[in-house]
Amino acid sequence: MIVITFIIIGALVGTLTARKRKGSKADMLQYGTVYAIAFGLGGLILTILIEKLVF
Repeated sequence: MIVITFIIIGALVGTLTARKRKGSKADMLQYGTVYAIAFGLGGLILTILIEKLVF
């Protein structure tokens, strides 16, 4: 669940960043995708750390 949440947040942050910089629709899609991947990897690492520390 953490990974999915981070992916959604990353996509939103990336899209809003591109919109703030007055990017085209393609820019918004690219930023959204890149941020979603980066946030998803961060969420995956966080999930692994939580699993290792708790169990």
